Amino acid sequence: MIRYEHTQRGTVILAALLIAAAICSALATLAPAPPFVVPMVFGVFVVCAYMFSSLTIQITSRTLCWYFGPGLFRKKILLSDIRGAEVARTRLIHGWGIHRTARGWLYNVSGFDAVAVRLDAGQEILLGTDEPERLRAAILRALP
Repeated sequence: MIRYEHTQRGTVILAALLIAAAICSALATLAPAPPFVVPMVFGVFVVCAYMFSSLTIQITSRTLCWYFGPGLFRKKILLSDIRGAEVARTRLIHGWGIHRTARGWLYNVSGFDAVAVRLDAGQEILLGTDEPERLRAAILRALP
C-alpha cells in the first residue's frame, strides 16, 4: 500500500536536454560528420530527456522508493534503515540529476528544495522535491 506518492516534473532539465539536442543538430550543419553521428547524438539527448523528465518518490509500509521518468533508474531503502529526515536546501553548484555531494547522494530534477534522509550508517541521501515539508512529514510518519 502506498502511503505517499509525488512526482516532480523536471522542466529545467527537460528544456536543457532538448535545447542541447537542437544545438547539436544545428552544429552538425557547420562541421562535416559521418551520417550516423548526428541522429545518434540527437537520440541520446532525447532519450535522456525522457528518462530524467521527472522524479517520483513513493513511501509504502516498508520502503522509501524513488525513480526518474519511467522508472528505469529506481532506488529503494527500507524504512527500518532510516534514522531521520529534515528539510534541506541545495545550491546551484549542486545542480540536478544524480551525483554525490558533500552531504551524500543527491537525486534531483528541478529546484533547490530537498529532504535529507539520514540512514543507520550515518550516510545521507538528498531527495529533491517541490514539497519538502510534506515529504519530510510523510517519511517521519512512516518510520517504524
